[in-house]
Amino acid sequence: MITYTIRRISMLVPVLFGMTLVTFSIIHLIPGNPARVILGDQATAAALANLEEQLGLNKPFLVQYFQYVSGLFQGDLGTSLRTKSAISAELWPHLAATFELTFFAMIFAVFVGVNAGIISAWKQNSWFDYLCMIVALIGVSMPIFWLGLLQQWVFAQELGWLPAFGRGNPRDPVETVTHLQLVDSFISGSPDKFWTSIKHLILPGIALGTIPMAIIARMTRSSMLEVLRSDYIRTVVAKGSGAFSVIYRHGLKNAVIPVLTVVGLQTGTLLGGAILTETIFSWPGIGRYVYEAIGYRDYPVIQSGVLVIAFMFVIINLIVDLLYSYIDPRIKY
Repeated sequence: MITYTIRRISMLVPVLFGMTLVTFSIIHLIPGNPARVILGDQATAAALANLEEQLGLNKPFLVQYFQYVSGLFQGDLGTSLRTKSAISAELWPHLAATFELTFFAMIFAVFVGVNAGIISAWKQNSWFDYLCMIVALIGVSMPIFWLGLLQQWVFAQELGWLPAFGRGNPRDPVETVTHLQLVDSFISGSPDKFWTSIKHLILPGIALGTIPMAIIARMTRSSMLEVLRSDYIRTVVAKGSGAFSVIYRHGLKNAVIPVLTVVGLQTGTLLGGAILTETIFSWPGIGRYVYEAIGYRDYPVIQSGVLVIAFMFVIINLIVDLLYSYIDPRIKY
């Protein structure tokens, strides 16, 4: 296990190097000139040439790439062409917001999806099974923007139970609501701010977690049905074990491998930023941050954002691979 872990971590180096090269190449193939976007359509050729020289855009492709990679080794993600600010300082608040939203959405998706899939498999062809699969089908098919607007209308406007958008009190300064405010409020012992953060997370978290929840429920049901038909499960039932022991102690551990794969993939997808959800609920996540940078042809921001998202995908895949052998000792690498 230790040898495999070291080998998998060492493989991250060429993977990350390849990601930087592909990302840098694709971004520079996007039509448009950042200098033109910054100065406007009325800028003169001399002004454009001067700004391109200042930004290093007139240098050869390989020179720009190696400068970018050398900066990454020093922890420098570069400077935004639009705001002139360090990208690392701008990126972290948006990434923290996405972390909070993704964590809440996946907690909801895993808890509801896994348990619904287990009960559906245990009560196959019952009314509960049919109901769960219908809800899962609706969850996969329902557009997120429609679900988000429906939630805002019912729970925010009509009932007034939850806030419709944002992360916190709009009267608070921006810097107080851009980091891990849920964790900060819990550690600092501020129950009012903690409950406010939870209320702002509920609607976007449920909207974002609906599709993963439906996928996890269907995958859990399918995997549990296969396991429940196994000979060892029939033996456990014949020995008089209760339903809880049969399902969670003996069945779920062998059925969780494909479910874990889906959870890892969905987590990586949500960490990449859910632009629709973040836009509807005015959530300052990394998805909106990178999307806005694309409109301004802000190459350093786009490169850094895509690289961070790809890095999170790689780390999540690594964690999932390591969990395989921990959950099922029969898996050998």
